[in-house]
Amino acid sequence: MANINRFDPFNEIVDDLFKGYFVRPVAYEGRNAVQQPRLHVDVTEKNGAYQVTADLPGVKKEDIHVAIDGAQVTLSAEIRREKEAREGERVLHAERSFGKVSRSFSLPQELDEDKAEAKFADGVLELTLPKKAAAARKAITIQ
Repeated sequence: MANINRFDPFNEIVDDLFKGYFVRPVAYEGRNAVQQPRLHVDVTEKNGAYQVTADLPGVKKEDIHVAIDGAQVTLSAEIRREKEAREGERVLHAERSFGKVSRSFSLPQELDEDKAEAKFADGVLELTLPKKAAAARKAITIQ
């Protein structure tokens, strides 16, 4: 028997509008699944700049990378495991995740990469990303 699906073009428009806005790594869910590390961010807008705050507890400053390309921001970090089980020791329960984590998202306006600032303290990354000034319009003389 054939399945009939109702086509709704509005759903595609909305999906395309937010496509890639907050891309996050694949997370596996389920009772016995290993929790993958995630990068949680808050984005606000203030005084002609975007403010991005990301929680990175236990990560060293040297293991964090920020890249800006136009209006797209990519954050990546490596969460390192502090210690391995020693000989004769067995792990009974482990919830803390480790590994590489990455997050990319696009902002509504292009960013001024040269004026961008980043601060990292107490496991919190704070980015100030000024908006790029709009280019002045150029009048063209008609001949």
